[in-house]
Amino acid sequence: MSVLSPRALNRALLQRQFLTERTGRTAPEVIGHLVAMQAQEPNWPYVGLWSRIHGFTQAQLSVLLEERAVVRSALLRSTQHLAVAGDFRRFRPVLQPVLDRTASTSYFRRVSGGLDTDALTAAGARILAGRTLPRRELARLLALRYPGREGRILAGEVELRTPLVHTPETATWGRWGTRNAIAVTRAEDWLGAPMEPAPVRDLVRRYLAAYGPAGVMDMQAWSGLTRLREVVDAMRGELRRYRDAEGRELFDLESAPELPDPETPVPVRFLPAFDNLLLGHADRTRVIGDADRKRVMPGAAMVLPTFLVDGFVHGSWSVKDGTLRLVPFRPLGTAETNAVTEEAERLLPFLGAAKLAYG
Repeated sequence: MSVLSPRALNRALLQRQFLTERTGRTAPEVIGHLVAMQAQEPNWPYVGLWSRIHGFTQAQLSVLLEERAVVRSALLRSTQHLAVAGDFRRFRPVLQPVLDRTASTSYFRRVSGGLDTDALTAAGARILAGRTLPRRELARLLALRYPGREGRILAGEVELRTPLVHTPETATWGRWGTRNAIAVTRAEDWLGAPMEPAPVRDLVRRYLAAYGPAGVMDMQAWSGLTRLREVVDAMRGELRRYRDAEGRELFDLESAPELPDPETPVPVRFLPAFDNLLLGHADRTRVIGDADRKRVMPGAAMVLPTFLVDGFVHGSWSVKDGTLRLVPFRPLGTAETNAVTEEAERLLPFLGAAKLAYG
């Protein structure tokens, strides 16, 4: 069984994430390949697609949201993601146990404790039937239905337990540093079709196509699902097997492309906050060192935007008041500085920024 170094895993991951070379595929094809894109803030998935698709513009994604071809909703790890409509209908039911688990935590139970969960979910569905409401209005109506309980928390639980989607106004490109007011509607009403659960192994296959080779713990960290060992063991006959430098077993699709040379040169790339490249594995050393991880993920569920040099996280970036500011974690050589600056300058007009600064 072949042993794969962190660098070999890095190059395989970048290749499958369209980060070694921008692709000519369409936005729906790329989103579908990635299964879903983190969308905690509206602007971030746009940046993720810009770094992966040749000639990508904001309008390409905004039109998909308006046409209901792509939706924003709670999905992987109970966090907000963009997914192609068909994938959402298939994979949201598969991931529902993860969202139910989140909805059963003390944060929600302190408000909804003692209530019948099915009745609460049904009440939310009745309120939203055939219409779209601001999240705050859903909260107000639930508070009327359940006097003495905090409607905002009840609305959050309903959103986790029921397939709801956010309207395009919530998810499309907007000003930096602002949150669009969230409006929700039932996914089945919005898409005009019911949920159609896929087999869990379909989700595993899709994950490996975009993130493999990877281990069972990686699959679970990415999805939030548990007990995937049983699923993978049943799939062994259709999977390639490797080991990483620590001896952990890794899996890949038999149909996966040949792994690239670990020394393959890769360009500088800018990643948005929360990009799944950093969150798609339990072992994240294939793209970020442990010391840098603490800087990028400082707590409070934050994952800063980053830039890659030689395929690995080398610094973070931010945009404010028209300035794109880069913070390298280590000194950059002359050639590296030039490459980072050139890619940053290409990103400036996309962000609507006018200036570039370091430090």
